[in-house]
Amino acid sequence: MTEFGFIEQIRRLFASLPDQGFEGIGDDCAVLPLAGDEALVFTSDLLTEGVHFLRHATTARELGGKSLAVNLSDIAAMGVSPVATLLSIALPQDATQQWALEFMEGYRQVAERYATPLIGGDTTRSEAGITINVTAIGRGPVSHLKRRRDARPGDRIFVTGELGGSGAGLREILAGHLDTPLAALHRNPVPQVDEGRWLGARHEVHAMMDLSDGLASDLRHILDLSHTGAEIDLESIPVAAGADLQTAACGGEDYKLLLTAEASAAERLAAEFRIRFGTPLYPIGRITAQEGLVWLRAGQPEALDWRGFSHY
Repeated sequence: MTEFGFIEQIRRLFASLPDQGFEGIGDDCAVLPLAGDEALVFTSDLLTEGVHFLRHATTARELGGKSLAVNLSDIAAMGVSPVATLLSIALPQDATQQWALEFMEGYRQVAERYATPLIGGDTTRSEAGITINVTAIGRGPVSHLKRRRDARPGDRIFVTGELGGSGAGLREILAGHLDTPLAALHRNPVPQVDEGRWLGARHEVHAMMDLSDGLASDLRHILDLSHTGAEIDLESIPVAAGADLQTAACGGEDYKLLLTAEASAAERLAAEFRIRFGTPLYPIGRITAQEGLVWLRAGQPEALDWRGFSHY
């Protein structure tokens, strides 16, 4: 079983039920159009001890902040603003009240930064490890929504920051090096909420998603839903200090934004992004009509079977 094979089975199983106006499975968020040009978007992420985090290597405060940040990243990828969250958490007997309070302080710190209230959820006991589920709700104009299916042949492909730092940080954590800058980067992702909202308002931006499983996997989701291909210039991938090229392409949890934009407006978009945020919008390749992902080095195809993180 693969993650996306399982999701496709779920999609088929529920296809005959009324959608009640929702755009469902396939994007970073489900979409519910409202009256006028407004829409609500919904996303839900699960974090499980031993799979998504190691308790001994992550403080409760860091885990609280990360639990919210990764969900806000999904809202940003849709091009709108977060407005509320719900939190459910299952705690084992060895998670103390102090640990739980520090977790909530970390969650609140990120919620305050992005003016996103916690409006409900659930708590329960776990017999084995901590499990966290966050549902985030966003709101914005329907015309600003960015979907994975909207990439077009000729589009330029961009990422909004350097890649591989989180993957390199995870490698250091697994090696027992918990106090390095890269390890801290892995434990403390920063969702690009302002960048996502700004890009959502740009009509020349077509498709967008956040980089959670790695460029090599996440880009394929855009290509599959858009029925397009891509050429990626290996030399153009922005590699974070301390990472290598393969980690930048395949490492997960960078939480930068991956987007495609109209070729004729790409230079202007990148220039205005730098003026607005003080950081580059990195061009890494182009969308093609022929399906498939092609890695290029010095303009020549290179056979690389690179993939990002897989949940199964």
